[in-house]
Amino acid sequence: MKTVIVTGASRGIGHRTVIRFYEEGWRVLSCSRDDIPEDRRVADSPHHHFPADLSDEKSLESFIARASHIIGDGPVHALVNNAGVSPKTSFAERLGTLNGSLDHWREVFDLNFFAPLILARGFAAALHRGKGTIVNVTSIAGHRIHPFAGSAYSCSKAALSALTREMAAEFAHLDVRVNAVSPGEIETAMVSEDYQDLVPRIPLGRMGTADEVAGTIVYLCSADAAFVTGTEIMVTGGQHLV
Repeated sequence: MKTVIVTGASRGIGHRTVIRFYEEGWRVLSCSRDDIPEDRRVADSPHHHFPADLSDEKSLESFIARASHIIGDGPVHALVNNAGVSPKTSFAERLGTLNGSLDHWREVFDLNFFAPLILARGFAAALHRGKGTIVNVTSIAGHRIHPFAGSAYSCSKAALSALTREMAAEFAHLDVRVNAVSPGEIETAMVSEDYQDLVPRIPLGRMGTADEVAGTIVYLCSADAAFVTGTEIMVTGGQHLV
């Protein structure tokens, strides 16, 4: 049985990714700030979930230690860095370069950029044993100005895209592939009605689903993608083209 580690797993893309791997017969080790709600749990699944705040150094180290205890000397076949945060002001304004505090910027980068780097380092040996793969979940906001994503979020995702390329080159020496998935407008509980105004900008004429992003993640972790590394797949319905 293959093993995958998924962060930000309690809802949205992360939760659907857990389900897709479970359906493919993988063992899943996951984490999120909150426990997985009862109505989203999968009965009798080989799934270990840990509440963890990956923006907090001690909590991040604790998750790595607890997951490593379960893994032991065994392999990890995939690490999916999905957890992320996009803070807004109290009146839903995007946090920009002029109105966002540097503390907020650091908090965003701690979770969106440094946590994936630390997790990749923490599980590097196990990924090497599994000749595994890392998938970083970036964003269309890392490639273009987005009306609802703040500057700190956008910059952190752009940095994660660059990190993906650098990791792909370095982790290749460990027989580990590294890729990214860049979602556009995806229907999740976090999306407000304002996002409907963006649909005319999407060539396919609709928002995507969390399951469509999860399917792309699972593909990158499969044997079908065995010669794919250093790539960022845009799951945007063509929005990144216009």
